[in-house]
Amino acid sequence: MENRNFTAAIEVTKSPSEVFNCITKGVAKWWGGKDLEGNSENLNDEFIIHHAGAHYSKQKLIEIIPNEKVVWLVTESTLQWLKNDKQEWEHTKMIFEISTKDNKTILHFTHEGLVPEKECYETCERGWSMVIKDWLFHFITEDKAHF
Repeated sequence: MENRNFTAAIEVTKSPSEVFNCITKGVAKWWGGKDLEGNSENLNDEFIIHHAGAHYSKQKLIEIIPNEKVVWLVTESTLQWLKNDKQEWEHTKMIFEISTKDNKTILHFTHEGLVPEKECYETCERGWSMVIKDWLFHFITEDKAHF
């Protein structure tokens, strides 16, 4: 069966440990900025991203395998710009899987539950592509925070 969830992947010359630490310890530097409160380092940690008037989401860290995998469950969300279901992200998962190939580290991101049938898919696809392939990539490779 075809995976229809949104996915994105990046390849870097950093170690799995460095990539893992950027995801877990640096969320405010590549995604949330000053609009992030909370943590995502330990199992059951929760954090909120709130861009006033546009986006609110609360994530809970539900799975963590050091240097291999991080899974956040969206427990609350409001996407103000949607017309139908402003809570489309609720109960979706953001999955970060880290692997190696040919002396490179590959980060594979999946937003499980973000599928083409969702009203937000097209906009979220563009947004996640920028967040993962640009902001997170530059934070990992250049230690350059987006915020």
